[in-house]
Amino acid sequence: MTEIAILSGKGGTGKSGISAALATLAPKVVVADCDVDAANLHLILEPRNYLEKVYTSGQKAHVAVEKCVSCGKCMDYCRFDAIKLANGEYSVVETACDGCKLCARVCPTGAITMIDQNESRWFAGDIRNGKMVHARLAPGEDNSGKLVNLVRDHARKEAHNLQSDLILIDGPPGIGCPVISTLSGINKVLLVTEPTVSGMHDLKRITELVSQYKLEVFLVINKCDINPEMTEEIEKWAIGKQIPVISKIPFSQVWVEAMINCKSIVDWAPESELSDQIRAIWKKLIDNE
Repeated sequence: MTEIAILSGKGGTGKSGISAALATLAPKVVVADCDVDAANLHLILEPRNYLEKVYTSGQKAHVAVEKCVSCGKCMDYCRFDAIKLANGEYSVVETACDGCKLCARVCPTGAITMIDQNESRWFAGDIRNGKMVHARLAPGEDNSGKLVNLVRDHARKEAHNLQSDLILIDGPPGIGCPVISTLSGINKVLLVTEPTVSGMHDLKRITELVSQYKLEVFLVINKCDINPEMTEEIEKWAIGKQIPVISKIPFSQVWVEAMINCKSIVDWAPESELSDQIRAIWKKLIDNE
């Protein structure tokens, strides 16, 4: 089983567009969108025959007003300022509650209970050349790393059932918990960056993280022509880090049109130079040529 993650140190580099194009090229593949905070790959791949499941991300405190004696202990002990007093009644600010359960422990009357947070969902569906798994973490809910693990576990099950030896992962931006969950147990990483100051800065951060896993790493510089000097600087830096730059993709209005129409560039403009570049990236990723 080969698991390839497409990552970027920051948002907006074009990572998901490249992920969608690569997913379109695979003869048989399971695609996992691990950007659970803002999944969007399904908008392009359009999975069908959805399976939808509840994901319980954690618990939040709830105050039963009829049991509350207004002693104020919960507010005194809460370090997240998640307890408020209004009109003589105590209640919980859900977006501030960390689910630590301390308020429930110190409440003398048992007026505070912990309620499961189950607004998040994960999904699995059919795409034309395989399966896709993605998720939606509800606003304010925690444990995005655990939800990424769930998405990846189900992707492996789908790959086994499909008899596919390839899982393509569209990872989240940044270097936080969901990225770490994405990196564990994979074979290759494709980093996508852009020639901007923030792009270079965040590329260095994600590379430092990836280096801890001793994975095979490749680099694509997207929108390479918007700042040729920065592109050259990134190339020199990559050579120093022994990271192969396998493609430099210019900015193109054609790609913008493909995204507006919810199509991968390979489907939207199959004869374009951009599509040829994606095919070349695919060949280098799969064949290591």
